[in-house]
Amino acid sequence: MEEELRVGCYICHCGLNIAGVIDVEKVAEATGKLPGVVVARHYVYMCSEPGQELIKKDIKDYHLNRVVVASCSPQMHESTFRSVVEEAGLNRYLFEMANLREQCSWAHANNPVKATEKAKDILRMAVAKVRLLQPLEKREVQVKPATLIVGGGVTGIQAALEPANRGFSTYLVEKSPYLGGRVAQLNRVILTNERASEILKPKLNALTGNPNIEIFTNTEIEEVGGYIGNFEIKLKILPRFVNQNCNLCGKCLEVCPVEVPDEFNFGLNNRKAIYIPYSEAVPRILTIDEANCTRCGKCIRVCKQDAISLDSKPQSKNITVGTIILATGYDPYLPQGEYGFGEYEDVITQFQLERMLSKNGPTSGRLVKPSKGQVPKNVVFILCVGSRNPQRQYCSRVCCSVALKNAMLIKKEYPETQISILYRDIRSFGKGQEELYGEARLAGINFFRYSPDNPPKVSKPNNSQIQVEVYDPTLGMTIEIPTDLLILAEAMTPRKDSAELGSKMGVTRTPDGFFREAHPKLRPLDTNSEGIYLAGAAQFPKDITECIVQACGAASRASIPMSKGKVDVEPIVASVNEDLCIECGTCQSICPYGAIKKGEGGKAQVTEILCKGCGACAASCPARAITIFHFTDEQILAQSLAALGRGEP
Repeated sequence: MEEELRVGCYICHCGLNIAGVIDVEKVAEATGKLPGVVVARHYVYMCSEPGQELIKKDIKDYHLNRVVVASCSPQMHESTFRSVVEEAGLNRYLFEMANLREQCSWAHANNPVKATEKAKDILRMAVAKVRLLQPLEKREVQVKPATLIVGGGVTGIQAALEPANRGFSTYLVEKSPYLGGRVAQLNRVILTNERASEILKPKLNALTGNPNIEIFTNTEIEEVGGYIGNFEIKLKILPRFVNQNCNLCGKCLEVCPVEVPDEFNFGLNNRKAIYIPYSEAVPRILTIDEANCTRCGKCIRVCKQDAISLDSKPQSKNITVGTIILATGYDPYLPQGEYGFGEYEDVITQFQLERMLSKNGPTSGRLVKPSKGQVPKNVVFILCVGSRNPQRQYCSRVCCSVALKNAMLIKKEYPETQISILYRDIRSFGKGQEELYGEARLAGINFFRYSPDNPPKVSKPNNSQIQVEVYDPTLGMTIEIPTDLLILAEAMTPRKDSAELGSKMGVTRTPDGFFREAHPKLRPLDTNSEGIYLAGAAQFPKDITECIVQACGAASRASIPMSKGKVDVEPIVASVNEDLCIECGTCQSICPYGAIKKGEGGKAQVTEILCKGCGACAASCPARAITIFHFTDEQILAQSLAALGRGEP
């Protein structure tokens, strides 16, 4: 015998957000007359405890088997009301939520009469759908208590330490031969003025000493499969050609005939084909640059530790993890051809300056003109190089403060040096950083503003000293500044391999090229792929403090499903009728989550845990072979007919 439909409808006032525009009494009265509706009420706040108890009581007293709540956006309280009906003994998916706030009262605040009529239509549509809803059940997927951290910079290191300290198996994968990322290339950090190495060393020691962490350097992510709880990762471990027997004696460095620009020092000096970027690098063994090695064998002949083998081959390793954290960092912008960079030897980037000022840098911490090795008497910084322009509209957020820090370091070490900073806006946000701006002014550092429509001009007349010409709109005049060293504060840009990695991970990117968060306010650490989280500058430019905070947050998010040991699979997913499927593959090509693929027989198959119920596949299927549970064709058609005033209700 078919069950009698008994629908309860509840219209929320939301204070005056809804009731201040819509006549909720008239809406409740009209809704109560719809077929199958046995109770229709309005209440000041349905999401409040009394409002929730009202629904529970009516389900019991009126034997309700369907519930409609008309209030705010489902994003706000759909899960709240589903839990309410479930606690009252009703299947949580025999509930429908209608949006009267964002889609009615706020949209038509200047026309209460028509807003009220529209609200009646919205309720009629919701009732039409709820009459056709069927009970659905969640299922559980087991979560492997292990996590993968992609990126071995300070963000990735912190993100690895957090779950490892909670007892979870942690794999850290770094594409380059050494750990430390961009922080390892810095001299001192903003605010505390500590050497970057002093921040990095304790983290690296904790990382290498943690028994729950397995580290893979010189390693690439080759393939990614599976889903939250059971990600299947294939790693490609590239050969270092130097094994753990290496004792860093340096004899191989002496005989290696190859010299190439040192990328760790941004080309300020050369390195050998066999190298270690700096003496305290981790792991503390040399590596051979396969692309530049001539395989002459001289290093092998002088190595008494039998640490070198030029016959080493790449290795593969498969791991399974429950969650993934992307902490791949950023690349500094290369201002080739801008402001004389690449043309004049004494035009350098801010990162090159960092290496120059570092004790382990190419000049052992001395500030010099690259062309002659002399201490510069005049230094000019140009800010916003590569940022806040049509190509990269975003602000890189740290450049201003880093320039202020470096200018102050130079002024302290070389008090006679004249320093000028050319800026669009000084954006020294954050704790203690506005004060740094004030200290720089008091220290005698000159600040000149420029307009993006009239940027500074750099020349070297008669091959003499570099001349910087800038029009300051505040002063209303053009200033000419002779300089011995011009420093460009370059932008932070997405890593060049972020598109490829994002494709493998199923993670979307912003138009700027950074990895996109699931929601900038509500889910800032999650991605569109459940179980994959973001940390650090891979998501957007950040300073070290923010990177550490976000690493801790992402690790905490990743630890939740691992701690529970399972995740619920939402039943609002696609389902394929194989009898109707024509094996065209349209659904597979259009699914943004990789949730639907052809099976062995050619028919489309859905991996339910990956499916988000977006409906793209159902809408595109030419054979109408795909159904989305809770949003079936019949349910949507019933809503449409109700909106047109036809059919039931």
